[in-house]
Amino acid sequence: MIINHPLLGPRDASEFTYLGDVSLINRPDWQAEDAAGAFYEYGYLRDNPAGEHQELWYHEAGDRSWLVVTRDTTTHEISKVELARDVARARGRSK
Repeated sequence: MIINHPLLGPRDASEFTYLGDVSLINRPDWQAEDAAGAFYEYGYLRDNPAGEHQELWYHEAGDRSWLVVTRDTTTHEISKVELARDVARARGRSK
């Protein structure tokens, strides 16, 4: 599988480590009243859809960037690759 890194161009998937669902960007507030339940859901309850899915990938053997890869889980076809920091900022998760 080839991942088209937004900064470095096409790279083999063996350079990357798969983390999981992109929802991990939406880390709960640890100070909230329902923090225990929110972190349980955050850590353990995830969808496993067939079809298009957004995932987090870490460029371990390269520039150490985090990417959001939109991939079809049935065909492995990648339709979009974005820097995770840009996705997080668009969701209001970082500065």
